[in-house]
Amino acid sequence: MQPTLLVLAAGMGSRFGGLKQIEGVGPNGELILDYSVYDAIQAGFARVVFVIRHDIAEAFKSSIGSRFEGKVDVDYAYQEMDDLPSGYQVPANRSKPWGTGHAVLAARNAVETPFAVINADDFYGRESYQQLVQFLRTQSRDTEKSQYALAGFPLRNTLSEHGHVSRGVCTCDADGMLTGIEECTHIEKNGEGALLRNPDGSTRCFRGDELVSMNMWAFGPELFQQLDTYFRVFLAEHAESEKSEFYLPSAIDALLQANKAACRVLPTNSHWAGITYREDIDTLKIFLSNAHETGQYPQNMWTY
Repeated sequence: MQPTLLVLAAGMGSRFGGLKQIEGVGPNGELILDYSVYDAIQAGFARVVFVIRHDIAEAFKSSIGSRFEGKVDVDYAYQEMDDLPSGYQVPANRSKPWGTGHAVLAARNAVETPFAVINADDFYGRESYQQLVQFLRTQSRDTEKSQYALAGFPLRNTLSEHGHVSRGVCTCDADGMLTGIEECTHIEKNGEGALLRNPDGSTRCFRGDELVSMNMWAFGPELFQQLDTYFRVFLAEHAESEKSEFYLPSAIDALLQANKAACRVLPTNSHWAGITYREDIDTLKIFLSNAHETGQYPQNMWTY
């Protein structure tokens, strides 16, 4: 059974000020999603499901989804604030979505195979997709504990030249299994390493080879039932909140602590790229132009 790529894209319109204003970053105007889907196809994914919102559906399908027609099986799932268990309703003043855990849960009726999760606006590199496909194809499902995976990027490969970033630093046991993710909200480049500045004024140095999570995961379809369970737990405490979000890493951590899942960290040498600062766009354009010139990507990815 071929794995599915689940792309979290429901927030694209909000982050970029409207889909029409999404900027091309490749030498031919390619979007980050062009590279994500192309790399996923090359790695062995046979299907892509985009999690979007109904209000951006028409624009998304015509300007983005149509780019991949005939290249891979494409489907859609919809994250809406009122997609809640029976007995709950959206707080009157809530405008924020329910978070990445809820976004993945929104695809519960669209995905039946093992699958990977990525952000729509992050460049992950082909090696990371290959790592996840290999895991999904070879991982046994005949265990009492769910077996999941996370792509681990060297911290130095995820930093911005233009300011501080937030990163989830992974802690692993001797077998490479995830034991925790430390959310570090102010990390800046420092030579070959990085420097963390804490709210209390203290600092901490990183070598740069520490593995961090960039929200690139591999799961079995049983995750949806597990997320449903923990989303109900979340709502029992936060149903009236206008801002609290049900985050995917928090749900995975709860599964690990309850001994219901194990998560392997798959080290990848891929260079992650994203747009935290406006200046990151120029850096990304140079990086992708070089990738085309060196043959990592053809001049036109969708002509085959």
